Amino acid sequence: MKYEQKLEEATLIKRYKRFMADVSLPDGSQITLHCPNTGSMKNCLYPGNRVWYSDSKNPKRKYPCTWEQAEIPVLFNGKERLTRAGLNTGRANTLVEELVSAGKVPELSAYNTIRREVKYGEENSRIDLLLQQEGLPDCYVEVKSVTLAMGDGLGLFPDAVTSRGAKHLRELVQMVENGHRAVLFFCVQHTGIDRVSVASEIDPGYAEEFQQAVAAGVEVIVWGAEMSGLAIELTKPLPFC
Repeated sequence: MKYEQKLEEATLIKRYKRFMADVSLPDGSQITLHCPNTGSMKNCLYPGNRVWYSDSKNPKRKYPCTWEQAEIPVLFNGKERLTRAGLNTGRANTLVEELVSAGKVPELSAYNTIRREVKYGEENSRIDLLLQQEGLPDCYVEVKSVTLAMGDGLGLFPDAVTSRGAKHLRELVQMVENGHRAVLFFCVQHTGIDRVSVASEIDPGYAEEFQQAVAAGVEVIVWGAEMSGLAIELTKPLPFC
């Protein structure tokens, strides 16, 4: 996925009120970015470090600039390494859709139709991607963005208690029971993560629902991204621990 324009660089001052972040620009001025991330952003907030943002150039928006990426220090074998994280969770669905459409995910390459945000389930949900192909069971794909790096390559999901995430797991189980396929797709937007696991200490309830979902036949797929100020792309499958 290429950005419409090259991302602009700034320095993080603080994130607040969940959806706002103040940054300082190279000329010393300050602006407020829209923060498109509903999670806690645990281990992603480092005031004084570099961030990158997109500018919509839309004067009708109260905050026309959007926080896209951040520079994150992560420990590897006791030594700190600077990595990048994509913090715009709204990009995850597009990244996964591009990957699947290109036929790069072997488990999903047999499907030729992709629909987004389709209503389904008994708890009033919308599936991120619905894959269809004549002669095959429908495949319901729920996409989750992973940005919580714990060091030495380990990434965890979720980064906060998520009743919504637990609901999605229950909906996926129901689809399997109805004879369809269901996939939980972890989109790792963090260059410091090379494997993923469930954050059972952060959300024990989600971890329990996850174990039940996997036992019921929900599939798990993990891919990691490479990113720059020009683009972000899922490039490699990663293991789930």
